[in-house]
Amino acid sequence: MSLKLYFLRNGETVYSQIGAYCGERDPELTVEGTQMAKAFADAHRSIAWAAVYVSPMKRTVATAKPLCDALGLRMELRDGLKEMRYGKWEDKSVETVKQHYWDDYIQWLTEPAWNAPTGGETAVEIASRASLVIAEIQKNYATGNVLVVSHKATIRIMLCSLLGIDLGRYRDRIEMLPGSVSIVKCDLRGPLLQVLGDRAYMGEKLRARLGT
Repeated sequence: MSLKLYFLRNGETVYSQIGAYCGERDPELTVEGTQMAKAFADAHRSIAWAAVYVSPMKRTVATAKPLCDALGLRMELRDGLKEMRYGKWEDKSVETVKQHYWDDYIQWLTEPAWNAPTGGETAVEIASRASLVIAEIQKNYATGNVLVVSHKATIRIMLCSLLGIDLGRYRDRIEMLPGSVSIVKCDLRGPLLQVLGDRAYMGEKLRARLGT
């Protein structure tokens, strides 16, 4: 037996479609985002879930809610699973950030592990806080299936940290579309990536809504 971590990115929000930076912003899911959450619940309700850990943002809570309601599961809310703080870039488009924060933007693109969005967080800082949640899960559950509902950048950074991928390359090595789920098995040999960014469960119409 082993521990399986299911990393689920929140369903679609308006920011997923327009491509503006959204970390501390707290939007609701779109209608399609809610459909993604329900589709995940329908497809995964037969799994014997040991626990559900969730970022306390509206979009992640709403993504976890259909499964938790259907199975009577309690959400373990953890701040460590929140999205990257984008500081002064929040709610701004990439073009606007390029225009007003060019130097910071280029430094962030080049080495996001140690360079943050203006007034925001680095990948190293996110890995540090998120790793505490993963350590808590591994301490409490040696075996079983645990769902971790988080966000685009945070999940990519957690996966890099678990798999030994340079944190500075999280944007270059791993894609994480809205509603996608990735599975990592943890046993005596360490973390093993079994599934990356799966969205087959949600059907063709929802999969066509790619977002960012």
